[in-house]
Order: sequence, then structure tokens, then C-alpha cells
Amino acid sequence: MLTVSNLSVAYGAIKAVNNISFEIPAGAIVTLIGGNGAGKTTTLQTISGLVRPAAGTIRFKDEDITRLAPHKIVARGLCQVPEGRMVFANLSVAENLALGSYLHRDTDQIARSLNYVFGIFPRLKERIKQTAGTLSGGEQQMLAIGRALMSRPTFLMLDEPSLGIAPRLVTTIFEKIVEINREQGITILLVEQNAHLALEISSHAYVLETGQVAVAGPSSDLRNDPRLKAAYLGG
Repeated sequence: MLTVSNLSVAYGAIKAVNNISFEIPAGAIVTLIGGNGAGKTTTLQTISGLVRPAAGTIRFKDEDITRLAPHKIVARGLCQVPEGRMVFANLSVAENLALGSYLHRDTDQIARSLNYVFGIFPRLKERIKQTAGTLSGGEQQMLAIGRALMSRPTFLMLDEPSLGIAPRLVTTIFEKIVEINREQGITILLVEQNAHLALEISSHAYVLETGQVAVAGPSSDLRNDPRLKAAYLGG
């Protein structure tokens, strides 16, 4: 569904991503793990069209999207939930969700999408009129995912969904990610520093180190890889 080939991204003289390649099959959950500065967020932002690559190509559903504008990439079904959630803090929950569907005009479909979001995250319905900035970190993450789902994606990229969230809600968020994948068939690319959780719910993983793919393979294999255990899994 997504093919990244020989992708390089530079910020001035600094190469944030250096000639990486990977593929994501339809219907899968695939994770990128790695330390701070490994190039994970830059990779997602480049796929989303927010950052321009120095070299390489990105193909989504057999179309070259390397140079497409971000809104055109969203219109093709690829949507990103950014690191830090980035909800519109001064707007209500309802208004944030409405902005997620800005490319769509079918009011019946928008209503169905909204009902689906409320079914997955009932807490958002309870707080429908509440200002987004007053929500807890976990609730804001639910809202950020819900806002992305309102665009009716077929491919969802999640950047550090566990960041800054109370541990009891992290488990809930990850359960919902699996539910979205299984029930809706939405392909998911997950960037996550919590390697334990990421490898538990994904089928395949890529480990980035200093902008390059250092290790790749089935998540079950990587969970037992001594190098990863030492570097990311605490033993």
C-alpha cells in the first residue's frame, strides 16, 4: 500500500533521514521504533508532504505522492496524527472533529463517521462541547485520532500516541488502535518509543538509528532480538 524507496531528508547540512526504504502492506500495523533523533517523525512528515525529501520516492496505492501537497495526500486516504496531538486548543471537541472532515461534503457520511468516532471513543461524545485545551492528555489523543478518522482514511500514521499520557490510558489507546485496524481495515504506520507496546500490536517493525534502517523484521522476532532488548526493551 505504501512504498518508500531510497528516501533522504536533510535540514541544511544535517541528514535526518539517509536513504531508507520500506514497504507497508494493506491492512497491516507496522511500527518504526528508535531513539530520539533517529528520523522517525521526519519520515512521517515527509510521507505526509509536510517536509520535502532531498532524494527518493514515496508511492501510495501505486501513485507517486512524493511531491504532492499535504491536503491532496489526505484526500487520497493517507492521514497523520501528529506527535503532541496538536488539537486546536481553543475550539470545542465538536469543532475539532468537524475540521477533520473538511475535504468531504456528504453530510450523511460525515454523520456516520462521527458516530463511528463516538463509538470508539465515547468519552469524546461526553465532552462534545468542551474546549479541547481543557481535556486530559489521553482525551486529547483520542480527539486527535478521532479528528483523523473523520477524514475517512485508508492509511493512518500515528506519531508517539503514548507520549504524555497516563499509563492507564495508554493501554486503552493501543487497544483502540488495534480495533480501528481490525474493524475498519485501516492500515497503520506507528511511530512509538514504547517499543514493548509497539512490537506487541504490530506485525512488522523497522528500527531507525541515525536516519537509517538498522534492523527490520517480524515484530515477534524483534521482541526477542538481543540487540533490541538491550537498546529499547530494558534488558
